[in-house]
Amino acid sequence: MKSFLGKKNQESNNGVRIAPRSRAAKLGKNIWDNRFFYLIMIPAIILLLIFAYEPMYGVILAFKRYSFKLGITGSPWVGFKNFNELFEQEEFWNAFRNTFVINLLKLVVSFPLTIILAVQINAIRSKVYKTFVQTCVYLPHFVSWVVVAGLIFSLFDESSGPIYNFLLSLGIKTNVFGDGNQFVALLVLSDLWKEVGWGTIIYLAALSNISTEYYEAADVDGANIVQQFFHITLPELLPTMSIVLLLRVGSLIGGGFDQIYNLYNSQVYDKGDVIDTYLYRIGIGDGNFALGTAAGLFESLANLVLLIGAGVVIGRIKKKVE
Repeated sequence: MKSFLGKKNQESNNGVRIAPRSRAAKLGKNIWDNRFFYLIMIPAIILLLIFAYEPMYGVILAFKRYSFKLGITGSPWVGFKNFNELFEQEEFWNAFRNTFVINLLKLVVSFPLTIILAVQINAIRSKVYKTFVQTCVYLPHFVSWVVVAGLIFSLFDESSGPIYNFLLSLGIKTNVFGDGNQFVALLVLSDLWKEVGWGTIIYLAALSNISTEYYEAADVDGANIVQQFFHITLPELLPTMSIVLLLRVGSLIGGGFDQIYNLYNSQVYDKGDVIDTYLYRIGIGDGNFALGTAAGLFESLANLVLLIGAGVVIGRIKKKVE
C-alpha cells in the first residue's frame, strides 16, 4: 500500500513522473525554515573559527625551526627534532608528572564533594534560603585567580597572616610557598573552594528531573535518607556523573595555569610546575616558540588519548550495569 501511494504521488495528472525531492533541497528548506536560529549561531561560529580553528595553523611550528625573519611558512622543517629535544628535558617530564598528579588530586577531592553539596542544596526546602546558599557557593567562581592569590598571600603571610598565626598557635608551622607538598595541598583546597559551588549547577539540574514519587514511595517503604541516596539519587545521577567524569579525565594533562602562575615560585617548581606554566616559560619567556608548540601539541594528544580511553571504559561499565 505504501509503495503504491508513493508511486502515485510521484506522478502528475498527465502521467509525467516527478523526481523525489533531493537531500540538498530538503536541507535548504530546513535551513530556510529555521533561518533565525542559524542567524543567531553566526556570531558564535565566527568566534569559534577565529579563536579555536584559525590558530591551529600555528601547530606546524612544532615541526619547524622557527625564525622571526622567515616567519612561520618560511622557517625550515626539522621533522620531530623539537619533540626529541623536548623529551630529553627532565623539566618537561617533571611538569608532566606534576600536571597529572595535581589534576588527579583535584578530581578525587572535588568530584564526590560536588555531588554531596548538590544533594544537600537540593534538600533545602526554603526557596529563599536555597537561593542564598546557591549564591554564596557560586560567587567564588567569578573571582579572578589574581584576586584569590592576593587573598591567599595575605592569609598565609608570616608576619600578619591570620591563618598562618592560627596554625602557629596550634604548633603547626606552615610554609605553603616554600614546601612543594604543602603547595600542592594549597592548590587542591583553593580550587575546591573556588569551583565546587559552580560544579553543582549541572547536578542540581539533574536532581530537579528526578520524580518526587520515588522518594515518597521510599518513605512509605521505610527507607532512610542514606538508603534513598544510594538507591534513588545516585542511580539517577549516574548518566550526568559519567559525562562530567569523562570531561574531567579528558583534561587531566593540562589546565590550571591561572591558579598556579599566580601562586607558585621557583622554590616549588619540583612539585608545582605544570605543563602550561612550563610552556609559558620556554615559549614566551625564552622565545622558543617551536619547542613550546611541540609541548602544547603533545599535551593535546595526551588529553585526546585519555578522553578516548575514559569513554571506552565508561561505555563498558554502562553495559555491565545495564
